[in-house]
Amino acid sequence: MNIVRHTDFNYAEKIGKLAAQSSLFDPVIEQRARGIIDAVRSQGDASVLELTAKFDGAQLTAEQLRITTAELMAASLKADANLREAFEFANRNISVFARRSKRKDWSIRNAQGARVGEKFDPFTRVGIYIPGGTAPLVSTALMTIALARIVGCREIVVCTPAGASGEINPALLFAINRAGATEIYRIGGAQAIAAMALGTESVPRVQKVFGPGNGYVVAAKRLLFGQVSIDLLPGPSEVLVLADVSANPRFIAADLLAQAEHGSGHERVWLVTPSAKLIKAVDKEIAIQMPTLSRREFIERALRNNGWLIQTKSLEESIQLTNRLAPEHCEVMTRNPGRISQRIHTAGAIFLGPWSPTVLGDYVAGPSHTLPTGGCGKSFAGLTVDQFQRRTSLVEYTRGSLKKSVAYVQRFAELEGLDAHARSAAIRVHIRRGSKPWPPGLRARSMELLPIDQSEIK
Repeated sequence: MNIVRHTDFNYAEKIGKLAAQSSLFDPVIEQRARGIIDAVRSQGDASVLELTAKFDGAQLTAEQLRITTAELMAASLKADANLREAFEFANRNISVFARRSKRKDWSIRNAQGARVGEKFDPFTRVGIYIPGGTAPLVSTALMTIALARIVGCREIVVCTPAGASGEINPALLFAINRAGATEIYRIGGAQAIAAMALGTESVPRVQKVFGPGNGYVVAAKRLLFGQVSIDLLPGPSEVLVLADVSANPRFIAADLLAQAEHGSGHERVWLVTPSAKLIKAVDKEIAIQMPTLSRREFIERALRNNGWLIQTKSLEESIQLTNRLAPEHCEVMTRNPGRISQRIHTAGAIFLGPWSPTVLGDYVAGPSHTLPTGGCGKSFAGLTVDQFQRRTSLVEYTRGSLKKSVAYVQRFAELEGLDAHARSAAIRVHIRRGSKPWPPGLRARSMELLPIDQSEIK
């Protein structure tokens, strides 16, 4: 791993570069993703099939894009007891957490007696991307699809890449179906995001796109924002361990290695600590544990590119640096971790103490593991169930509450020079029975403004 110490002569420069880096904004990837989107927009299924053959090696027809009921039944039969038990174990925690987080309709009376509030409706049709590649992310199916199901989305469209044979890992297919997907397509990468966002002959467009992915998936989501709603920007995995000398180096090494094994090579892992002793011990532990891991080639590449052991001057500086880096996952292995966590404001998720490794959040804890990466935690929160709900505000006035408000509406309208705005409210209370209507073109400033009765608005 790369080691940076506060005693290095160019320490500030190195830290500045680290804080400025992001795994999400590669101009080459963005240009290629734009080309993919344009192709899908203009050619639909034909482009999706061509890109699937090019990137995944699968030669498909349009009729083969959607997973059939027979394939789902076959995947279900292959799902053994261990998979089913693990699925249900995680599903219980995820479902309870999601139901608690779901937003509920509410209303109040404002100062003039009008009824105002909000209602929350599930999106009718949502699209969810589940990565495939070198690791079938069964857990991601639960962490995304289950939320849409609990909210009540009627149409839950899932895209996931197939292998060269055209098949999808049966465990992943079982999880996607069991979690609640209503349509499943064997489409991967930026072309999957484009198909869901823009629609093709085989994939009707969705209202909102969810799910993590590689740089191409994230770039496509950014480029299509506005043509479709998106959740956040969850790219290659990250973990930052904020620790003091009390932390266990074996635990830290294991957690850094776990998040580095996903396989893209763009994963980012950091240990941030004021303890030189801990950095030395963790570096040694990584060397001990690495040879025992099956995906060590992927891990070595990630650690070489973006693995950092950083010694700061103090724990205070470690906290400040953590907020600058805005990690996807932040483990706090210090004395009084709860107190320290109150000062961390940019992490996607925080894991407190030595017994809360990130992998619990990856699989079974309850909150969705779909989280902002690449520094986006400064602006985005992780995936929550309410993101599958569409918020609508509600306003209901009576004649009495309108009468208490109309004079103020007229004053705002006059200040902005919008006489039609003034008339829209005033016409309901200003014209008395039997009076003539205002002549066309009458401006708000030429109206006789209604007097403001202070007793009515208290």
